[in-house]
Amino acid sequence: MLWEPHDKADRIVVISDLHLGVSDAFSQDIANRPLLVDFVEGLIEVGDVRELVIAGDFLDEWIVPLSYPEHEDSDAFFVECIANNREVFDALGKAIASGIKVVYVPGNHDMTLSEGVLAKALPGLVQARDAKGLGRYLTGDRHEIVVEHCHRYDVYSAPDTVSNRGIADGGDPILPPGYFYAQLGTEWVAEGEPSNVVDYPAVDRVPDSSDIDQLGAYLHYKIMTGSLLTQYTPGIGFEDKVFSACFDGLGGRYSEYDLCPRLTEDGTISSPTLYRDFQRTWDARQVANEVKVKNSFLDAATGTSLPEYFRGQASMQYLDDPDCGVEVVVFGHTHIPDYRYFGDNRFYVNSGTWIDINLDAAPDLTRTFALVTTGDIDLASLCRYEKTGTVTDISENNSAATRR
Repeated sequence: MLWEPHDKADRIVVISDLHLGVSDAFSQDIANRPLLVDFVEGLIEVGDVRELVIAGDFLDEWIVPLSYPEHEDSDAFFVECIANNREVFDALGKAIASGIKVVYVPGNHDMTLSEGVLAKALPGLVQARDAKGLGRYLTGDRHEIVVEHCHRYDVYSAPDTVSNRGIADGGDPILPPGYFYAQLGTEWVAEGEPSNVVDYPAVDRVPDSSDIDQLGAYLHYKIMTGSLLTQYTPGIGFEDKVFSACFDGLGGRYSEYDLCPRLTEDGTISSPTLYRDFQRTWDARQVANEVKVKNSFLDAATGTSLPEYFRGQASMQYLDDPDCGVEVVVFGHTHIPDYRYFGDNRFYVNSGTWIDINLDAAPDLTRTFALVTTGDIDLASLCRYEKTGTVTDISENNSAATRR
């Protein structure tokens, strides 16, 4: 048994970032998949789990190599993805039948996953959605617990219904830049992680600190050419039209050239096609994405890879507001398990990931989850499901979240 059960069903389990793929040839969750099934069955057996919340990146439309056949229909893609992970859906169906409330909150890698496809695949599943591609779930005896994937606050992963409107040939584009460099990275891994050299455009002049707009554009350029694109160098040309996003209303094909910011003829910094003047759309994106407490593009872009940024968002959006009544915030998305007790019965937990090898944190830091006991005074912890079928509380070891 996973733990000594309580007398009543007062535990809420949050898992995230399963990244179940459409093909085992490149899925990130193969070795851990049967362990996930065992874990879900263990939750049924223990008998005190009220809810199992899947906090985003349940299925994965982004981790697909460029060589994989492109698709025009996200619904059809996700139907294939579900079929490839049937055993997980069967286990979740058993959990629902046992009386556990199973809840899904969208993530960035499955932001186009429709409510209808999931409802048909998993009858009885509760779906917590708000803005397009997003959701937040309030739960607990006093609605004191909130669960989000937290890509809402990530410049490069938040739904972007603004930047590419002008080039859409149908539908409403939603994909952020993260989709494109995720595909780039998957192709790079598929090719054996080659060390190719890419000649990115140079921007040698740093804008004056008083020019906030161009300072943001320059920061975007530095992030794209200094880490997001340059960490993945598959054997493709900079101007090769290898990207397709026709399922998102973006017809035609695109290249790294179309995505990468550079100095333009009018002296400003911008990409030529995709996400033009990207720094200028952040305010509108926050409005569209129903962000309660907005921040600047500079702050969001600087913090987008830092665990402390998302921990700060948990405080700013919820824990620092006594009127909202939230005492426990659970995020996913970063793949970095994190635990912080702020005092006064206020907790932040990042549930981590279930992918086989967690490159973002440590290779073996996976199969982690948040465990919250709801009541007059909540208890929250960060746990890991071991290969032996036992559960380890790792809250203390991950309270600083210094890994990256």
